[in-house]
Amino acid sequence: MRVISYNLRKHAAAAELEQLVERWEANVLCVQEADTTALPPHIAGLKLAQATERNRLGLALYYRENMFRLGEVVVLSLKRSLHDILLRPAHERLLGVRMLDIDAGREVVLASFHAAPLTALNSLRRQQIRSALGALQRLGPGLPTLMVGDYNYPVFKERLHERVRGEGYDLTLSDARTYTRYRFFKGHYDFATSAGLTIDDVTTLPQGRSDHLPILVSASYRR
Repeated sequence: MRVISYNLRKHAAAAELEQLVERWEANVLCVQEADTTALPPHIAGLKLAQATERNRLGLALYYRENMFRLGEVVVLSLKRSLHDILLRPAHERLLGVRMLDIDAGREVVLASFHAAPLTALNSLRRQQIRSALGALQRLGPGLPTLMVGDYNYPVFKERLHERVRGEGYDLTLSDARTYTRYRFFKGHYDFATSAGLTIDDVTTLPQGRSDHLPILVSASYRR
C-alpha cells in the first residue's frame, strides 16, 4: 500500500497532485488545506472517496478503484482552537474511510487528518489526535488503520509518541523534515499513525508550491 499525504497550503499545490500520484505510483492520496469545491472527481486514476464540505480549507481522500472497494465514511469535527473559532479555516479535521482491499481480502481504515495550527497548544493537538483515533476505532473496530496528515506538532514529539502508544498505535516520522516556512518551526510535521500495519518507509518527497513537503507512506499488513 502506497499512500501520499500532502498539505496543499490553501490549495496552492493542487496542480501537482496528478504528477505526484503518477510518479510515486500511489494507491491512496490524502490532502489537507484543499479547496474541496475545486477538486476533481478523479486524479491520475484515483477516485475521490469523500471531501469535507464545511471547511474553508478542507480534507479529501482518493483511492484506486481496482485495489479498494469503498465502505463507510466518517467526517469529524474536533475540539477547536481559538484560531479556528475566530478565523474558521477548518471545522472538520478528520476524514476516515473503511475500505476493502480487494486483492488482500482484508478491510482497512484510512484517514486524512489536520491538527490545529501552531497557535494552539500541543495539549489541544494531543486531544484532537486521541479523539480522531477513537473515531477511527469505532469506524473499524480492530481493523488495520492508517491516519496520515499534518499534525502541526513541532516540539516534544517524545510525549506524543508515548500518548499514541498508549492508545495502541504507532507513530512514524518521515526520513526528512516536512515543513520549511518558518526558520524556528522547521521540522517534521507530517506523520503516519498506524495500527495492525507494518510501516516499511515514510519518505519525504520533493518540495513543490506548498510550505509542507508531501510524504509517501509504504505499508503492509501484519499477519
